[in-house]
Amino acid sequence: MQKLTPFLISTLLLFGVAACDNASKTSESAPNNPNEAPQTPTVKTTEASQKDAESEVRRRQLNSDIRAGEQRNNVTGGDTKRAKGTLASEVRSKLEANIPKGQLTVNATDDGTITVGGTVNNQKELAKIETLAKQIKGVKIVVVKAIVNPPKS
Repeated sequence: MQKLTPFLISTLLLFGVAACDNASKTSESAPNNPNEAPQTPTVKTTEASQKDAESEVRRRQLNSDIRAGEQRNNVTGGDTKRAKGTLASEVRSKLEANIPKGQLTVNATDDGTITVGGTVNNQKELAKIETLAKQIKGVKIVVVKAIVNPPKS
């Protein structure tokens, strides 16, 4: 028995090393080396992603997600004091749905203050930020630090 135990342990270790030798990939296109830089998307892929982000279907999905979040909040008592991560996420979705070409960042605090930074294409979009953000339950103050930066032709 004393000679069998080290043999079994060494066999188990040997199988473990052999099993760990072949790293799995999540997809065919995943790089062999995890330190390898990801491939740059093609122009076609980028344009398709941009169209999807601006589509009416995407806008409806985002607004539906926001409504679902509000309904969940109402079920739990309609608490207006919400987690800052939830608040920032809902405001970000609302802005993305209604200002699709804007490049905005959203930060929230525990007291319901939302800070929006980044760029929008025109003054009209800039003016919509505060109104849209205040439509989310729990938002008390909106600080707009975004600027107008029209797209270059």
